[in-house]
Amino acid sequence: MSHPDYRLNLRPLGTPRGASSLAGPRGVGASPGDKKSKSKTIRGKKKSIFETYLSKEDVSEGLKRGTLIQGVLRINPKKFHEAFIPSPDGDRDIFIDGVVARNRALNGDLVVVNLLPEEQWKVIKPESNDKETEGAYESDLPEELCGSHLLQQSLKGYNDSPDVIIEAQFDDSDSEDGHGNTQNALVDGVKKLSVCVHEKGKEDAGAPVTKDENTFMSQDTRALPEKSLQRSAKVVYILEKKHSRAATGFLKLLADKNSELFRKYALFSPSDHRVPRIYVPLKDCPQDFVTRPKDYANTLFVCRIVDWKEDSNFALGQLAKSLGQAGEIEPETEGILTEYGVDFSDFSSEVLECLPQDLPWTIPPEEFSKRRDLRKDCVFTIDPSTARDLDDALSCKPVADGNFEVGVHIADVSYFVPEGSSLDKVAAERATSVYLVQKVVPMLPRLLCEELCSLNPMTDKLTFSVIWTLTPKGKILSEWFGQTVIRSCTKLSYEHAQSMIEGPTRKIPEEELPPVSPEHTSEEVHRAVLNLHHIAKELRQQRFVDGALRLDQLKLAFTLDHETGLPQGCHVYEYRDSNKLVEEFMLLANMAVARKIHCTFPERALLRRHPPPQTKMLNDLVEFCDQMGLPMDFSSAGALNKSLMETFGDDKYSLARKEVLTNMCSRPMQMALYFCSGVLQDQAQFRHYALNVPLYTHFTSPIRRFADVLVHRLLAATLGYRELPDVEPDALQKQADHCNDRRMASKRVQELSTSLFFAILVKESGPLESEAMVMGVLSQAFDVLVLRYGVQKRIYCNALPLQSYRFQKVGKKPELTLVWEPEGAEQGPAQQVRPGGGAAFPERHWVPVHPTLGEPPPASWARSPGLPSWAPPTPGSQVYPARPAAAPRHHSLGLASWQHLPSLESPTLGRGSGLCPPP
Repeated sequence: MSHPDYRLNLRPLGTPRGASSLAGPRGVGASPGDKKSKSKTIRGKKKSIFETYLSKEDVSEGLKRGTLIQGVLRINPKKFHEAFIPSPDGDRDIFIDGVVARNRALNGDLVVVNLLPEEQWKVIKPESNDKETEGAYESDLPEELCGSHLLQQSLKGYNDSPDVIIEAQFDDSDSEDGHGNTQNALVDGVKKLSVCVHEKGKEDAGAPVTKDENTFMSQDTRALPEKSLQRSAKVVYILEKKHSRAATGFLKLLADKNSELFRKYALFSPSDHRVPRIYVPLKDCPQDFVTRPKDYANTLFVCRIVDWKEDSNFALGQLAKSLGQAGEIEPETEGILTEYGVDFSDFSSEVLECLPQDLPWTIPPEEFSKRRDLRKDCVFTIDPSTARDLDDALSCKPVADGNFEVGVHIADVSYFVPEGSSLDKVAAERATSVYLVQKVVPMLPRLLCEELCSLNPMTDKLTFSVIWTLTPKGKILSEWFGQTVIRSCTKLSYEHAQSMIEGPTRKIPEEELPPVSPEHTSEEVHRAVLNLHHIAKELRQQRFVDGALRLDQLKLAFTLDHETGLPQGCHVYEYRDSNKLVEEFMLLANMAVARKIHCTFPERALLRRHPPPQTKMLNDLVEFCDQMGLPMDFSSAGALNKSLMETFGDDKYSLARKEVLTNMCSRPMQMALYFCSGVLQDQAQFRHYALNVPLYTHFTSPIRRFADVLVHRLLAATLGYRELPDVEPDALQKQADHCNDRRMASKRVQELSTSLFFAILVKESGPLESEAMVMGVLSQAFDVLVLRYGVQKRIYCNALPLQSYRFQKVGKKPELTLVWEPEGAEQGPAQQVRPGGGAAFPERHWVPVHPTLGEPPPASWARSPGLPSWAPPTPGSQVYPARPAAAPRHHSLGLASWQHLPSLESPTLGRGSGLCPPP
């Protein structure tokens, strides 16, 4: 594979590799040699490019007075010169134009900005349909709503515990914010996919924003309607450098061989174009780099930024290490982990010394006197078949009057993690386990994750339990919290539990089930699963009656080759009743614990809130649905959920429309956040929007989330097992903030890992073919959702064999007309008109797509080095069946449109299983 034009680029893609990632007008300053004029000395001083940061005192005063605004910086991965921070009032984001205005801040940093005068605000023309003006959403949706819910069935062992399928293999979600199984790593688009082709000079890979589309005002802005202006600002201070300041990328020699710099520095070019290019000392580089630079053209390095001066477009850095060849799984994975600050080092001996040293460990006798002994009860786990870190178990036994005693039993991790110990400190710092496609980076040492804490069958285990007396309808009659000892009688997989649910009267042969301890029978377990299933169905139904929201989207599972580790194929994971069963009781336990700790410690409870959707983006979605004639009610989470359930039928076409709209409804959703109850004054802000409950927390996954460990300690203090942790509300809030940051980083890493494997699958295995539905049209491109894989992709008009294309507004609806090359010399061009919505395509239509599912192909359409060969399309070969030019075909490109989208080489994915196009 040759570099730099083609490589597996895992980071969220920025701009074309050929363009400068820095400064001023785009494309200026491609190398230090070109920079001479910009950095010329003026009377002995270098000219500053960036403004000096304000003092801490001025920043503090400005924030108090409201003249300055703070927020987390989000840099558009598609147009890295555009950045945004959220508006404090929930309205349209505040725009930060260009690297200079960003003032050396990086993506994710907490920054302070000063609004520019109104005449410098961004003007958004009403006819512009480029939604890029709303901000750069790098899958920046609530992690729960936008899934990290990928299941890897090939992953031997480190799969999630039962928040699972709710939160599935990848740590996030309890489905608490409505997205039990969204798969956003792919949904938001293999924007970050890879096997990427960069075309020089195209700012948006083919859809540049021209001056007359979105421009800046020099004329009087007061004549314009209010909504056509977007507040613009510049960064004046970095409150917290949340970006790791590490990047992966490639080394190059400087362009000007005669410069002083050439003898001292090499140029590091990050793969993530939102990071500046970096000077690195030659002494950090391989010894023969200067004499043999081409030998390193495809070697991936990690570099850390150590400084970025006001007078330089380039940062200064240190080369940390060489990772290996670009495009290979392990080097790329290590690069992702490093960039996002994930500590994947081995646990130190000091940390391991905190664990029990006498193995096998047994529960000390005194613990039994402090705990409720449940070892004789029929308790069992339900997890992915390959899971090793089992942190929750269930029990269900009938009691008098036809009611049930139902228990959720969670591993007592806090028993093994003494507060203030080295183990506690490293777990607090890591804050979460990070699930990749092929492995996990654990929060705690494996001895804890897989043995001491894991609720393995037929072994005595320490647990923290919530036990209810429930009616068959799921009404809570009583509730008990306490420390317990259990002995799980069997380890069920989701498949085992599903077979029990689907065969309620069938005696399942022993060979189809895992071993059950002699004290219990498989029939007893079967009855308990059925009873839990019936109660869970009632709980679930009631949750949605009470106004909860769920946004289901596809999630992919990969199968990996055991020897090479390469992906062999992928399929959509089916979310079934056994998954829903576990989900309901985890949600019930989390809500119960939230109420308990908040009632006892109203100032010190660690809770989890989910703010309502962003106002501006929600309003845009409302307007869009009105234009499309979709009767959607966005007044509350429950109303939205009801609309999604009732608006569409269950035929294939309706389900596709629902999938597209569900994807769109994810966009305005905000992140769910941990917080300390004593820091937020307004209790209305405690609410969880998607669950539509006043209090919620995380209690059920302490093996993989540190927030749950903190909640366990609070619950133990509530019940008198220990003293209240000596943490003031402000300090607890800092811990909550850190947990939020690490969850976000882990979500990004999981998405990028998925993107990498999906990209390799497409690249290595051949053509991928699937139907797609158009989500919307822009002036020079249209967005589609590839239905089979939940992948959202933008397809650029200049990547298609078109004679011409035209964008216009018809009323409020955007319309894109495509005129295709004729099929043969005797035929005229084929025309398609694509409004933002309308009837389905009545016929099959092929669109040539580069192996990245939509990136523009090279201008030559020729075989590209390192990529699968694919033939240039012949004119007219991929258009509708021939018709006379006098009868142009008018088909809409909108929510109702189908496209059949093959890539030009395709994977095992599609072999023998490609979807048929609609009739």
